Amino acid sequence: MTMPSDPTVTMFETGTQPETQPGTQQWTIDPARVSVVIPTLNAGAYLPALLPALAGQGLAPAQFLIVDSESDDDSCAAFRAFGATVVGIERRTFNHGGTRQRAVEMRPEADVVVMLTQDAIPQAPDTIARLVDAFADPQVGMAYGRQLPRTVARGIERHARLTNYPPASETRSLEDRARSGVKTVFCSDSFAAYRTAALAAVGGFPEDAFFAEDQLVAGQMLIKGWRIAYRGDAEVIHSHGYTIAEEFRRYFDVGVFHGRNRWLLDTFGRAEGEGLRFIRSELTYLARHDPLQLPSAVTRTFAKYAGYKMGSREAKLSNRWKQRLSMQPFYWRQRDRAERQA
Repeated sequence: MTMPSDPTVTMFETGTQPETQPGTQQWTIDPARVSVVIPTLNAGAYLPALLPALAGQGLAPAQFLIVDSESDDDSCAAFRAFGATVVGIERRTFNHGGTRQRAVEMRPEADVVVMLTQDAIPQAPDTIARLVDAFADPQVGMAYGRQLPRTVARGIERHARLTNYPPASETRSLEDRARSGVKTVFCSDSFAAYRTAALAAVGGFPEDAFFAEDQLVAGQMLIKGWRIAYRGDAEVIHSHGYTIAEEFRRYFDVGVFHGRNRWLLDTFGRAEGEGLRFIRSELTYLARHDPLQLPSAVTRTFAKYAGYKMGSREAKLSNRWKQRLSMQPFYWRQRDRAERQA
């Protein structure tokens, strides 16, 4: 069985989670020209940790742009009380690529736009400054930071973060594809930043990107001659404990993503070898640190493979089936409505 890799997975040596120390990083980019975009939906559970972390980042509250998809809780009121700019959109119109592009267009004064998700918690007062510092290199068009596992994470969840996000920083260019293959475009909009001039040069975020919009932009930037920076010293807590069914659905989306974006694999390399290396790394890590999760890991591997294969054959499936199989059912509902109205 050939196992593809999740486009949000790369292969680095598994490390241990360091203790986070208070930062001393100074801004090397004018902080007044930085904007932080956070798409939200019922973010209330995260606000007790998120709002104090944002308050300590050295940015004015109004520099945080909240794009909210009709939350049912009090999170919008809390963000407004914090001083953030809150813009509401209809939940049914949310799209990972298009929504972020519209947010960038709302901040024309920004030289750098930071993308953050509501469940990614900065771990030091200079977390965002450290990420933005990557743009002191004029060739860097995009940067992303380190994601650490939640304290409650078990072996499978912990391994994914510690393996994909090592402590050492690096900068990648198109030439690195010979060494890193498809890993060259790895990044994550859970905590990433974009030079707006570079983003505009590649046409911005794709309007119809339902998944991995960050890696589509990264690939285009590398082709255009920009560089991608990973900052291992800019840390957020962000991880997920997916169920086996959710792993299937996520890899269904990976299959759709790869099928629709063959140019990415053709340019940077196939993904299957990375998936096999990840499996070996995961099993070795679990054998040492959480052996009781080994059966679950094996089951998840088959679920991922099945999901990927079904996703790669999306053309044979109806939108109704895609809604059931995908982690992004709202996207397929949008497509279904658009087709009926056409």
